Parts: sequence; C-alpha cells; structure tokens
Amino acid sequence: MKNRYKFSALLMALVIFAVGCGSTESTNQASVAKPTDGGSANAKKIIVGTGTKFPNVCFIDENGKLTGYDVELVRELDQRLPGYEFEFQTMEFANLLLSLETKKIDFIAHEMEKNPEREQKYLFNKEPYVVWKTKLIVTKDNNTIQSLDDLKGKKAYTTATSAAAQILENYNKANNNAINIVYSNGSANDAVNQLTAGRADATLGSDFSRPLIDPQGKLKTVGEPLVSSNVLFMFRKDEPEAQALADQIDEAIKQLKADGTLTKLSNQWLGGDYTK
Repeated sequence: MKNRYKFSALLMALVIFAVGCGSTESTNQASVAKPTDGGSANAKKIIVGTGTKFPNVCFIDENGKLTGYDVELVRELDQRLPGYEFEFQTMEFANLLLSLETKKIDFIAHEMEKNPEREQKYLFNKEPYVVWKTKLIVTKDNNTIQSLDDLKGKKAYTTATSAAAQILENYNKANNNAINIVYSNGSANDAVNQLTAGRADATLGSDFSRPLIDPQGKLKTVGEPLVSSNVLFMFRKDEPEAQALADQIDEAIKQLKADGTLTKLSNQWLGGDYTK
C-alpha cells in the first residue's frame, strides 16, 4: 500500500512539473512575439529621411538625441500606425530628394512645402501639419528691402532644392536673372552669419522659422508673405504602397489635430500653433 502511495505521489509530481514547463515555454514564446513600443511583429519598416541642422524642427540636442517638431511628430505617427515601423535616416537637406528618388528612403520629414514644381514629381499626403507663410528676412538695420523687386542686383541666400530656392528661381526666370542667388548646403542658422557679415542681402523663411534660426534677434521678417504653403510629407509618386502609407498618415494626422496633440507639439517646438 505504501508503494502505491509513493507511486501516486511521484506521478502527481511529474504531472505538476510537466505543466509547469509547458506554461514557462508558452510565456517565453509570447514574450518574444509581443510587439514593443506599440508596434506590430509584422510591421513594415519605413525609412524616414530628415536632417540634423534645422533648429527645433530636426536637430541633435545636447544629449546627442535626434529630436524636433518633425521628428517627434513622426514618432507619434509611429505609435498610432501599428502596421508600420518608422526608422530615421539623417542626411544633408540637399540630398533628401535624390535619396527619395533612388529609394534609399521612403518619405521625407523636413518641413517640405508643397508647390506646383514639386507636385509634378512627387507624392504628398493631403493633411498638412504646418502652414508656412514665407517672407523675406533681412538684418535688423536694413530698411531698403520689402519685396523681391527690391532684391534686383542684390544677393539672396538660400538652400539648394528648397521651396525658397524655387521662389527665387521662378522670379529670376521672369526677370532676366535679376537676383544673385547664393546657394548653401549648410545649417539653417548659417543664414544669420551670411546676412550679418554682408555676404548676402536677404534670405527667405517662414514666419515662425526666423526666431528659431536667429534666437539673438539679429534679423527681421519684412513685407507681405510671398507665398502661403502647406507643409506635408513627401513620397515617391505612382507607387501604390506609398499612396497607402500617405492615406494612413492623413488619418493619423486628423486624429492628432482632433485630440490637440499636433497643436501641443507645434507650441512646444515652434513657439506657437502653426498647424492651420
């Protein structure tokens, strides 16, 4: 009888051990497959092109972290679109369009303004996350420049491939290259040095970007807005996958506007609500 009890006890212990092992294995498998940071195990990786030299928009902070308005917006979108996993690829601004065309990145997040020239070549999502009112920027003591006509025979500083460069180039096409356009691939706040040193007479920028690139207040915006443009994400054209991603981003941006998150990000990084 004692042997029968010992056998039963041994059998019960083996059953408990086996059940315990099975539970542990299931837990481990579940933890491996569990999505992290709100993503999905089957999420499609998307490479997002951005820069590091636009203060408060896309830049490296004092801790070596990539951050700014566009960067944090993409991170918020990443959380809200579990079917995608966004990964940043940083580069010089002038290289972004070529990297998009050669499929090194999947879309651009760098305050890309929509204009007719760009729209012919690239796909944009439809829901803007910033609205730019582009104006002329000059030094504080410059009272002679109020319009593009006032720049005839003078130097305008801009970044190659930018929307501001397109404005100046279009003006020159209609006015026999009246403005001497000085191109740069440098950082956005390099314009302050160029203008204060007298190497250029004016630059172009949005109504919110001037204090970001010029925190010491050496420059000022002048004249009426040259153009009002929607800022959107830029994708390759005629690609169904790109269109599908753009559509989902639009829906997410609508949610961010509705719940106040986009306004909060704009106030935090741009110093005001420039989302409409």
